[in-house]
Amino acid sequence: MSGRRTEVGGGLRYEADERAPAALTLGLGVQLALITVAVPILIPTAVMRAGGAAETHLAWAVFAAVAISGVTTALQAARFGRIGGGHVLVMGSSVAFIGVAITAVATGGPALLAILVVAAALLQLLLAAKLVLFRRILTPAVSGTVIMLVPVTVMPIVFDMLGDVPDGSPAHAAPSIVLVTLLAILGISLKGAAALRLWALVIGVVLGTGLAAFFGLYDLDRIAAASWIGLPDVSIPGFDLDFGPEFRALLPAFLLTAVIGSIRAISSATALQRVSWRRQRPVDFRAVQGTVAVDGMSNLLCGAAGTVPNTTYSLAAPLVEITGVAARAVAVATGAVFLALAFLPKALAAVLAIPGPVVGAYLLVLVALLFLIGIGTAMQDGMDLRKGVIVGVSFWLGVGVQSGAIFPEFVSGFAGGIFANGITAGGLASILLTLIVTLSGARPDRMEAGFAVSALPEIREFLNRFASRGGWDGAMADRLAAAAEETLLTLLQPEEEGDAPDRRRRLRLSASKGGGGAVLEFVVAPGEENVQERMAVLAAGGDETQPGREVSLRLLRHLASSVRHQQYHDLDIVTVQVKAPASIGPP
Repeated sequence: MSGRRTEVGGGLRYEADERAPAALTLGLGVQLALITVAVPILIPTAVMRAGGAAETHLAWAVFAAVAISGVTTALQAARFGRIGGGHVLVMGSSVAFIGVAITAVATGGPALLAILVVAAALLQLLLAAKLVLFRRILTPAVSGTVIMLVPVTVMPIVFDMLGDVPDGSPAHAAPSIVLVTLLAILGISLKGAAALRLWALVIGVVLGTGLAAFFGLYDLDRIAAASWIGLPDVSIPGFDLDFGPEFRALLPAFLLTAVIGSIRAISSATALQRVSWRRQRPVDFRAVQGTVAVDGMSNLLCGAAGTVPNTTYSLAAPLVEITGVAARAVAVATGAVFLALAFLPKALAAVLAIPGPVVGAYLLVLVALLFLIGIGTAMQDGMDLRKGVIVGVSFWLGVGVQSGAIFPEFVSGFAGGIFANGITAGGLASILLTLIVTLSGARPDRMEAGFAVSALPEIREFLNRFASRGGWDGAMADRLAAAAEETLLTLLQPEEEGDAPDRRRRLRLSASKGGGGAVLEFVVAPGEENVQERMAVLAAGGDETQPGREVSLRLLRHLASSVRHQQYHDLDIVTVQVKAPASIGPP
């Protein structure tokens, strides 16, 4: 799809699969690159210096981090089979790996770091391929908690940046710069014309930087000293293949941090999907799998180059909210700018010379919006007591750890300080709590049958037994059977419109109590259409399905209190919640 779109549904001008004007795409790519490029510069610098690496390898590690971030940011915008998320997802060095990466470099040098990063990358690729197996653990509540904790870990840095001016600067310089930057961004974003809002962030940064230059706070000397074009000496360390005690001691920490990084990638992909379409769509877990796959591929490259591991950032989500542009070509432009900056030391110096108060004010707006996106993600499937406990406890645990209020001596000393990061601590807590809730529930009844209409009698008999054991009468059994029948027919119908269904495909059906009724879960081989999305379109009056399928969808909407369709590369899972008739009530 291409061409300009009018603003509807929250002010989104261009959806992910639409083409924005080239100048706008490049402009947004430049500003997205400018707000993130400092991370793959500063994190490898901090890790290599703290770990005692040679200066030649430091320069190479920074170059490799920026270049790899550029390539994989562009790759995230693609959808090549199982690779890529198809949204504006920016890659960059991972804060969560700083502690363990420093330890690896200090104890075994860049070669030990390289092999540990590759091990972490392989785990991420495995998670991407088998994400369906972890669907009950890596839930929207977990993803939303991780997104909400990103601002918690970033805000202290942002607050410090607001007053980061050299000694001897006028007392009113930093507050004035912050005020001008914030007023420009917020004023244009809230009151500006639609076309002007696209550039609200850039205008704010330009005005703030201009005022900083007036106060003499823009470091022109750094820019003048940098060369125009340059490439550092290649310093690929290779791999430490001894697998000695240092490797074995650090491997669990790297693998755990890789899991947290994968959760962040899942959270970022989910957040971008929420803001990249005018009409709310179910999460496409095939795109999520592609996002985690690129995350793993990026870290394979980082390991081969001997630099710090990468992660997927979610800062593009609030940028989409402000500009209304979710076109995936913006990510390609961002990646191209990253690559260009990697070979242009003077351009990198110009970015790094932007004063802290300007960058801090810029990030303050984006991070505040990101927190709201996290709340929306956590509440994506509704919020009950169990989810509320998981999100609330995990979030405040992450806040406490990040602020040093919870057993700081123990946290900082355990496993090289891996849990001192709020995202890691809170994300792991949300996983463990979700796992406890999942395992403590009653085991569902299960059956397996051929994926065909001929399985309906077997399904009805299975559901009759389930209803009887649950204390429900025939009315509930009939309701369950009807819901199961319409779900099966809806899943089968796209196949029957073409070739005959493949009788070798199998259907796995599970039934359990929950939500004042029963929950049916259908697991089948992957299809193309999303039942949940088609039902939403039908409810909005825009469905164009054939009459037979429309009847099944309408009946299913009537029988089920909720329908959720999760699509993965290897399986489709449709979860149907059926409430007991009012005359029966919950057993």
